[in-house]
Amino acid sequence: MDLYVLARPLLRFVSPERAHTWAIKALRKGLVPNFSGPDDPVLATKVWGIDFPNPIGLAAGFDKDAEVVDAVLKLGFGFVEAGTVTPRPQPGNPKPRLFRLEEDEGVINRFGFNSQGLAPFVFQLGRRRSARAEGRASGIVGANVGKNKESEDAIEDYAAGVSATCRLADYIVCNISSPNTPGLRSLQARSEMSALLTQVLAVRNASIPDPAGRPPLLVKVAPDLDDAALADVAEVALETGVDGIIMGNTTLSRPASLRSGHKGETGGLSGKPLMSLSTERLAALSRLVEGRLPLIGAGGVASGADAYAKIRAGASLVQLYSALVFHGPGLVNRVKADLAARLKADGFRSVSDAVGADVR
Repeated sequence: MDLYVLARPLLRFVSPERAHTWAIKALRKGLVPNFSGPDDPVLATKVWGIDFPNPIGLAAGFDKDAEVVDAVLKLGFGFVEAGTVTPRPQPGNPKPRLFRLEEDEGVINRFGFNSQGLAPFVFQLGRRRSARAEGRASGIVGANVGKNKESEDAIEDYAAGVSATCRLADYIVCNISSPNTPGLRSLQARSEMSALLTQVLAVRNASIPDPAGRPPLLVKVAPDLDDAALADVAEVALETGVDGIIMGNTTLSRPASLRSGHKGETGGLSGKPLMSLSTERLAALSRLVEGRLPLIGAGGVASGADAYAKIRAGASLVQLYSALVFHGPGLVNRVKADLAARLKADGFRSVSDAVGADVR
């Protein structure tokens, strides 16, 4: 019996943010089972020259300050993305700012990039990098960077984040799609995105002169982009030479099917209600980039079928987060087992063989 199934009814009486704090503390103390182990070989994949044991990653937002990446990797994830981290500490928006939509298996948040800042984030990644060099740690960890709410120069903030993390993370993500920082999503516009990516790529390249040592740099965009805006994103990404795109972040839209009394809360919606929209936008983006750069599919993944749908829609890698709230840490291995079975049933020898199967 999955112990999380027994605990779930009790967790409903705990505020979502407090439950999240407890989860971080439990992971920090090692009070979580180790689900890691050899993955089915069909799940192994190589992206940006990096060997991923499986394509299922933890999305940014859970481990904002890079405190528990190794503990989370033990849940069976193929990679973990820490952040979003801002250059300077900031508290984020007032509480309450996190809401479970129990009837819909969805979550609404309006955190607003609550962050301890780059200093402790870099310390944690630096300590982990040293441990990995000594053989005491392993696994793929990305850094997701953002801007402070009060900053007047967004590019300067992103450049600071990239500069501070590029020698410590396996990949870096510029998050320009959170709906909870005023003006942030305007950075997805063509000219703003071009200026931002040009600058942060220059900072990364100057920090690490050897191209072979540079971590891939990605940009994370929203599933709310229409076709014209999505075309701009694809063109800018290809023109600037960014290494990949994550589709997508939370959505400001509210499907008519939502039943929870929290459905009217301000913020970004994630979880099961986001699956259809984010996958459709992923497929549209995949058609635009035509395999010229890797995509990560995020938004609504709660099963192997969901992960497989993302891959077939064009994702080389897949991320989940909100589903853990409703299904617990054992979900990761269930997703992987189901995904492996589906790949084999359809005759695919690897994840990469299935990428974009529905949009070719």
